[in-house]
Amino acid sequence: MDSAPKASAMIEGRSSEFFVRFDRPVDHVHSQLAITRNGQVVEKLVPRLESAPEVLYARAPTLPAGDYNLNWQVKTMTGVEVSQGNIPFTVKP
Repeated sequence: MDSAPKASAMIEGRSSEFFVRFDRPVDHVHSQLAITRNGQVVEKLVPRLESAPEVLYARAPTLPAGDYNLNWQVKTMTGVEVSQGNIPFTVKP
C-alpha cells in the first residue's frame, strides 16, 4: 500500500491531491475518503472513478495549517471484504 500524503508527513497547505494505493482492485463507487481534524469530518472526498483500479484518488480544497487524518474505507470488487484505516498528516503553516 502507498499513499499521499505518507503517514505522519508534513505537507504544504496548497497540496490538494490525496490517494491510497491497495494491493488489489477496489470498488470506487462504494469506497470512501474523508479528511478529519480532532475527530470531526472536515471534507468528504469523492474518489475519481477514472483512477487506476487499485487506487482511490481525490482532490480536496486547500487545508489550513494543522493536524489531520485521511480516513479511508474500501470494498473489494466482489463486495465481500471491507477494509478501513487512517493516515495521519500535518499541513505546515
